[in-house]
Amino acid sequence: MLRVHFTAEDIARVRVAAVPDPLWEIANSFQLLASSDDSPVFGQWRRLVRPLLGPADTLLTTLLPPRGYSPDFLTPDRHGTPDRHGTLDLASAVDTVLATPRTRLRADLTRLAGSPHRRRTLRDLRPLADGDPDALRRLGAALHGYHRRALAPFWPRIRAQVDADRQDRARAALAGGVDGLLAGFSPALRWSPPVLEADYPVRRDVHLRGRGLVLQPSFFCVRRPVMLADPAADRAPVLVHPIEHTLGWAGGRGDGRSGAELGALLGRTRAAILEDVVTGRTTGELAERAGISGAAASQHTAVLRRAGLLLSVRRKRYVLHTITPAGLALLTGARTSV
Repeated sequence: MLRVHFTAEDIARVRVAAVPDPLWEIANSFQLLASSDDSPVFGQWRRLVRPLLGPADTLLTTLLPPRGYSPDFLTPDRHGTPDRHGTLDLASAVDTVLATPRTRLRADLTRLAGSPHRRRTLRDLRPLADGDPDALRRLGAALHGYHRRALAPFWPRIRAQVDADRQDRARAALAGGVDGLLAGFSPALRWSPPVLEADYPVRRDVHLRGRGLVLQPSFFCVRRPVMLADPAADRAPVLVHPIEHTLGWAGGRGDGRSGAELGALLGRTRAAILEDVVTGRTTGELAERAGISGAAASQHTAVLRRAGLLLSVRRKRYVLHTITPAGLALLTGARTSV
């Protein structure tokens, strides 16, 4: 059981990270590949990615076992601050990992070697624990190589689904404040003020003590949240949480380049809907704002969705539509060409 204890000051310092963190997605997805999880949400992605793994991924297999502890230094606390392009740059993230002090490397890898699910002894990890330049270069190459093969081809779709989750959280916060935001994470998280609870493999109590909390959405985080075993004492802890997914996300082009579908986009209504979903809209809201029926709004969003420009996610009583990176690029291009 994980229990996160809030003070009144912490409530005012809760925030949701703006974008997915590539390092958390690397760690969570690699562990998912090696696990026995048979969720249909990730079935197609697994079938596509597993044949691409090879000797270059051996180091990640050692560092990221499917269960138990994985080293904190692989997911440094960067608090989800995006760059000017609205993303977390992988190169700078990996550089942060490779700049980890030796004392931290040694402490984390000693902890890994002593975990019940360890794959190798500390002796096998000694070069990395000592900060050996060659070992660090191999780690950097492994992180970049895995991301290039397993995540980069799917990143626009991953980003779109995380964006949809963030829009849903924003709506919950607007309707109910921080109480509404935290309550909206059920059933993965249970908010019983002033404590946020979740199922966890070990019993752990985290006292925020005025530091606040960063909620980091992760596409490949499944079933239960994750926190660093030893977060920085002077910064807001990061709670990595699962999001809801749409089935079939790994299939199809999903890049907005389907000529037939893009041809069907011509018209004021669809252009207005595409612009309106930048901030996230339900089908009913789109129908009301465009002055059309709910059925017509559903038809228009279906065309936009098939073209890879819009993502639709069911949220209990409604369907939330958000724009994809391809849709935003198309919209931005249309604006600059006017």
